Amino acid sequence: MKTNALLLAAGMAILATGCTMAPKYARPPAPVPADWPTGPAYADALKATNAAQAADLPWREYFTDPGLQQIIGLALTNNRDLRIAALNVERARAFYGIQRAALYPTVDAVGNGSRARVPADLSSSGNRQTVERFDANLGVASWEIDFFGRIRSLKDRALEEYLGTEQARRSAQILLVSSVANAYLALAADQENLKLAETTLQAQQAAYNLVKRRYDLGLVPELEVFRAQTPLDVARRDVAVYTQRVAQDQNALDLLAGATVSRDALPMALGTVAPPKDLSPGFSSEALLRRPDVLQAENQLRAANADIGAARAAFFPRISLTAAIGTASSDLSGLFKAGSGAWSYAPQIVMPIFDARTWSAHKAAKVQREIAVTQYEKAIQDAFREVADALAVRGTVDRQVSAQESLVNGLSETYRLANSRFEKGIDSYLGVLDAQRSLFAAQQVLVFLRLERLASQVRLYAVLGGGWQAEPAPPALAASSAPGAPALK
Repeated sequence: MKTNALLLAAGMAILATGCTMAPKYARPPAPVPADWPTGPAYADALKATNAAQAADLPWREYFTDPGLQQIIGLALTNNRDLRIAALNVERARAFYGIQRAALYPTVDAVGNGSRARVPADLSSSGNRQTVERFDANLGVASWEIDFFGRIRSLKDRALEEYLGTEQARRSAQILLVSSVANAYLALAADQENLKLAETTLQAQQAAYNLVKRRYDLGLVPELEVFRAQTPLDVARRDVAVYTQRVAQDQNALDLLAGATVSRDALPMALGTVAPPKDLSPGFSSEALLRRPDVLQAENQLRAANADIGAARAAFFPRISLTAAIGTASSDLSGLFKAGSGAWSYAPQIVMPIFDARTWSAHKAAKVQREIAVTQYEKAIQDAFREVADALAVRGTVDRQVSAQESLVNGLSETYRLANSRFEKGIDSYLGVLDAQRSLFAAQQVLVFLRLERLASQVRLYAVLGGGWQAEPAPPALAASSAPGAPALK
């Protein structure tokens, strides 16, 4: 009994100080420039050096529009995709718990009873007899003592997979926040386009009525009537198109929110949406290393690194222990009497001599690590490109909006003058038609550019890793939050 306890204690001590054969991890250098791109396209975007950085700015502080805040909060509570991501974190955490538990012995209480008839020629006494045996034991079955770190490496891999799943949940939240913001802005833009189409329809209807009266009085030929009817029908079509888009935008918001959004929270036009705060990309592209998708790729790289340790450990002996302590008796009533104590232990060592699979498994683990390194580097390159593209849009869109506003003002004046000349009978309706068509197209482009300006701010916030920090998580998310994860290691 004392010997068994000493063996068990020695095994636990060896396990606690056991080594791992995984290579020492070193983060690969980022395969992108240290600084953000510079040039005419980026000058305006890089001016906001005193503004907050995305990773440090909670979404409730960045998005200042009350209606948008309400819908994002609703989505973070009810969106099914985000809920699935949270449940995946819970599952990965449970798998990690299973793998971590393999480091420790499993202790079972076992009771056995048997009764056997032994014939005379097999009995030691020369007489037939009935043999009974009863056992009650507390024991450990086939516990592998992790001398060479095989189980520890598998545990480390499970931990990295769990942490990577948590980063995937954060990425899903960033995507959800940005998707809700973009859908909200798209609805605002389509509401504005719908109002623009309705205003144009009213103007075209009034112009058509005027031309029709002049035709009835014989002042203009029938061609003028058809010319006036063409933009009227186009305006009717545009009203129907934008009515459809507004309804589809509302449906998209309901889907993202996971519930019906209150119509009071919906925007009526882009001009009514409070713009987000100013945002700085920082001075260095090192900020990309804080993005959840990059962190997830690094977790996958660490997991592949741990796999090499497990593959290396397969070349070394495996030592396992089976031990039990309890009582045994030939009579059930004597099972717990004095002198019925029993114990056993059976250590086992398995030394691999020839197994070609271990060499292939080791090579596969090393190749998988190279794949993980490449995927990590590609994640950083993709992130850099996304930020650079967002900065290019952010740095030029204000100039585009300014130029388009000037164009709209000029075309508005052209349309006013053309319409005035037509009403005075100086010019035909063809001039009004051309001016109105140009004005309406320019107004639509202006709405698009204003939408692009706001959407570029949303995009820049998302690609810099903002959007997951501050929201109090629902129960399924709170249990899987990352701050508690390192304590599991």
